[in-house]
Amino acid sequence: MKNINGVDNKLVAGIDIGSENIYCAIGSLIPENSRIKLLGIGKCSVKESFKKGSITNRNQLIEQLETAVNEAEIMAGKKINSAFMSLTGEHVRGINTQGAVALNRNNTNGTIDNNSITQKDINHVLELTQGVALPPDRDILHTIPQEFIVDTLEQIDNPIGLSGRRLEGHVHLVTAATTAMKNLVESAEEVGIKINGLVFKPLAAAASTLSKDETKLGVSLIDIGSTTTGVAIYNDGAIRHSAVIPIGSASITNDIAVMLRISIEEAEEIKIKYASAKASLSSSKLAIEIPSDNICSSNNKISEHELSTYVEARMEEIFQLAQNEINRSGINNSLTYGAVLTGGGSQLRNIVPLAKELLEMPIRLGKPIVNIQGNKDFADKPIDSTLLGLLLWPYHSNEHKPLNRTIISWIEYFKQIIKEFF
Repeated sequence: MKNINGVDNKLVAGIDIGSENIYCAIGSLIPENSRIKLLGIGKCSVKESFKKGSITNRNQLIEQLETAVNEAEIMAGKKINSAFMSLTGEHVRGINTQGAVALNRNNTNGTIDNNSITQKDINHVLELTQGVALPPDRDILHTIPQEFIVDTLEQIDNPIGLSGRRLEGHVHLVTAATTAMKNLVESAEEVGIKINGLVFKPLAAAASTLSKDETKLGVSLIDIGSTTTGVAIYNDGAIRHSAVIPIGSASITNDIAVMLRISIEEAEEIKIKYASAKASLSSSKLAIEIPSDNICSSNNKISEHELSTYVEARMEEIFQLAQNEINRSGINNSLTYGAVLTGGGSQLRNIVPLAKELLEMPIRLGKPIVNIQGNKDFADKPIDSTLLGLLLWPYHSNEHKPLNRTIISWIEYFKQIIKEFF
């Protein structure tokens, strides 16, 4: 990666595209302790060019992406030409699968050797786990090892060097729509940014918010975005279940706008200032003035409590859907650390008490606190979790990198073919 004065291979960049804003962050790698130093952040409002994980206006998105990247580069004082980019949407699916290989190898004498396990054996197993039947319009985004089994020895994190007759691998596959991935990659290339990898949003958020103890003893990460909510459930140090719920905090804003007959912008402002996720913790005496040009009745005021009643109803729906995914994981009784809430939607006032009541488990807000320097009082809110997790992704990419040809490598492959012809 080049900076203004030359080459800097320690730079890393992340691009988080949401339904409301595009964020770009630039940081420098500190390999000695697997940390990141934040150098700069850029932001641009999306304005109807991206919704529910899909591009709705490509030309507009490219302009907004360039604005966010330029802003981050100016703040950091460095130029970037590659980045990791977040991905979410209703098209993203997570499944658990497994594969196994025999380890006995014939030697030159015709006898069988019982050699130790190598990286080649692990790669072979992971390739077999990807042998699931996928529709032609889908591809594998992540292949995440959960555990390895050597003969009868279970729950092995790294089997290299061990001996045995059979190696079995259990993995979590994250798949996504090929077209959605391709469009994101090509849009970034239009502004001169090569995408090093697409990262499922909850995984990126988990990288910057979850501790090793949480992933080991069980935790559910709930990433509440604008139009989608991502769920990633961890136990025994690995992800066990992931899903995307097609509803987010924008639904609350829309409910307020419809109820009070005001604009989306005015509804968002009222939500941020006055809304409480738990109505019983709001005031019935505090009156909120409705913009005078949009009076829905003879009374142009609404109490904070009445407003929050509608907000709570929508949040109950989101948490109920999240609870369904937690139950579907089959390890809902093994989540020692309960749930961690991240994303812009988790910043709603009194959301933690409501989540504790509905999910009946420990709840905390997930702020980017893991291995990040320079973000205190600057980019340390739940909404920053995914963006800063993208900066940490180089430390995770080896264990999350699919071995088959992904959409990114296909694009590079066809480009090379074209070059050879011309």
